[in-house]
Order: sequence, then C-alpha cells, then structure tokens
Amino acid sequence: MQRGSDRLSRHRDDEMKHELQGLLRSGHPTRTEEWHDPEPTADDDPQLAGGPVAPGGSGASLVTVRQELARHLTRSAFPAPPRHLAGTLRRAYAPDTLVEAVEQLPSDQRYGTVQELAEALVREQT
Repeated sequence: MQRGSDRLSRHRDDEMKHELQGLLRSGHPTRTEEWHDPEPTADDDPQLAGGPVAPGGSGASLVTVRQELARHLTRSAFPAPPRHLAGTLRRAYAPDTLVEAVEQLPSDQRYGTVQELAEALVREQT
C-alpha cells in the first residue's frame, strides 16, 4: 500500500501522460505564452556550438579571433610580449588552442592592442 499525499490516482496520472505525449513529441513549443520560449539565434551571433574559436580553425576570421581574445584580455594586459599575454590568457581560463597559438608567436614582438595580437595570430596561421 502506498502512503503519501498523491492528489490523483495512478490511472488518472497515466491518462494525463498519454494526453501530453503528443505535445511533447511534436517539436513545437509547449508553452501557451510566447515570451517563455527561447529566442532563436541571430545571423551575426558567434559560433558557439563548434567549440572555442582558435586561429587556424574553421570559421576563425580576424573578427572572431579578436572577439575571443577580447573576452579574456583586458586593456591592462597591453603592451606585452606573447609570453606575458599567454600567461594572462591562462589565468583567464582561455581555451588551450588560443593560448598555444599565442605562445607560438615570435618572442621578440610586443603587442599594444587586441587588434594587433589578432592580426598577428591570423597572419601566422595562414
């Protein structure tokens, strides 16, 4: 014997599951109010499903590499050599592929902005 505070019988519960099964499998939103539904992605949103953007990877344009660098580097990190910038990226938990690409840049160079660093990364990978 089950003891609890069930409001509905087992049969009514199964009946309700059967009624909702079509809605849940239809692929359409199940909410009646439109504002509950997630907003679709825009054309200019960054590619997130493919993983982190890395120089030399697919879809790694100058704009996307610069955007990824700007997410992890602040203005106070510049000007600096690649070794210092790689350490800053590691402390900011940047993707390993991005940190490794920065570490491979010539150590005698100093980069003053995110734009300069992104241009150097894209230029090195092509």
